[in-house]
Amino acid sequence: MSEATDLLCIAAHPDDVEISMAGTVISHVEQGFTVGIVDLTAGELGTRGSPELRRQEAEAARMVLGAGFRYQAGLPDGFIQEDEASLLKVVAVIRRHKPRVVLTNAVRDRHPDHGRAAALVARACFLSGLRKVVTTHHGAEQEAWRPVTVLHAVQDRWVDPDLVVDITPHWGRKMEALRCFRSQFHDPASKEPESPIARADYLPLLEGRAREMGRLLMVTYGEGFTTARSPGIRDLTTLL
Repeated sequence: MSEATDLLCIAAHPDDVEISMAGTVISHVEQGFTVGIVDLTAGELGTRGSPELRRQEAEAARMVLGAGFRYQAGLPDGFIQEDEASLLKVVAVIRRHKPRVVLTNAVRDRHPDHGRAAALVARACFLSGLRKVVTTHHGAEQEAWRPVTVLHAVQDRWVDPDLVVDITPHWGRKMEALRCFRSQFHDPASKEPESPIARADYLPLLEGRAREMGRLLMVTYGEGFTTARSPGIRDLTTLL
């Protein structure tokens, strides 16, 4: 059975997708595109929760998003590196799913793993297209595959976007997916230490960011992305 998908989200931690690109995922699923998610780590160094709990939360969020699959790549949380072993692991993921579009972390952000994951995934997307880079899956050698587009989310730190996706119709479901990660966000009854995303003002901050991105399109909510390669379009009338 084919494991190919139209869009593939590859992000450092469980909840990165929900925070920065959930509306985009939902929008494309509702348009009939296939979407998959690969979390590079289990988020095992997170201040709150546990790897197993976050795995359960991630699966619940996947169902809300409508993504076809979600799994973890097994890289070490806090120690993501652009080394050969990590690159080949991500190349194998890309070749396994053959996405046209890859969505990944911000090019720079508060959490060092985000920028490192962004560089790792972007380089792996290039290497994946080189036939002399050899990877295998279930013992079989994989074919070279290079995604057409690699987009980097805007996360904790503001980055001027190169393009913005209108997620206004999907804001409610984005918030529903975020609430699946109950261990990570503000809970006045929680006895766990506070983290930057567990503050009471964090989800309102996300809404403000989405409104600011949406304002660029004169819509209510948006999600912004950057890209190293200028995006192309065949039909100018589809621009918002």
